[in-house]
Amino acid sequence: MNYLTVIDDTLHYSTSAKPIELYVFLDPYCKDCWSLQPLLRKLQVEYDHYFTLRVALRTPINKLNRNCLTERQDPQPTKRSNPCFPSLAVKAAEFQGKRAGFRYLSCLFEYSFLKKRDVTSFSVLVEIAARINLDVDEFIVDFTSEETIRALQVDMFLGNEMEVDEAPTFVFFNSNIEDEGLKVSGLYDYGIYEQILEELIGEQILPDIPPSISSLFNRFDLLTTKEVAEIYHISEKEAERELKKRLLKQQIERIPFQDRTLWRKKQQNCSLIK
Repeated sequence: MNYLTVIDDTLHYSTSAKPIELYVFLDPYCKDCWSLQPLLRKLQVEYDHYFTLRVALRTPINKLNRNCLTERQDPQPTKRSNPCFPSLAVKAAEFQGKRAGFRYLSCLFEYSFLKKRDVTSFSVLVEIAARINLDVDEFIVDFTSEETIRALQVDMFLGNEMEVDEAPTFVFFNSNIEDEGLKVSGLYDYGIYEQILEELIGEQILPDIPPSISSLFNRFDLLTTKEVAEIYHISEKEAERELKKRLLKQQIERIPFQDRTLWRKKQQNCSLIK
């Protein structure tokens, strides 16, 4: 894989068949980025017919070990830990598909902020890969590859080119490659992102009909009752009733956590947390 070619291809915004190219810069260590997940999932469900999504990492440089990004990885780092490992793991997961990378990052947040696991540990990162049904052997090979380091460097390059100083940050591009991107740093209400999409497209935007609940859990592994209610525009009580029906059929499982209830697709022979 040629590093410069990857950068060149990534910056060709106008090649998308959709009118908007959306870059979302996230940091695996950022709690606001974790809090952004429900908003981003709803945006995908309702409006991804208008935009192509690219998730990029913007981890503060003090979290990254420069040696980790410039030297060849230990081919057997199973007992090691390093602050840059979570970012490398997300990029390694992306080699199994863009959706795999997004699901891995979502799971990484949950391991870190819900289970309080040490996500700098290589063994924990492999456990996450297994939890979301990645090819674990392929993940390990990719994690230790130079291509994964280059992929992370591309994200860092993009962040510098777009003058992204923090995470989360959204950068919107329209179909005119000569127009500058619209950068939105920080976390805002859902309606702000809808308004931006509509202004960039230049006409009223119409949300898609939401998928079935089964399809929703095939796409996103872990959802709260509130998220389900908002996606289907129903009350939380109605959402909980529908989710309990699927719980009784053993299609999903419930995970109580503090002041919320989490739901995920039931899988056999898996550890409790995703």
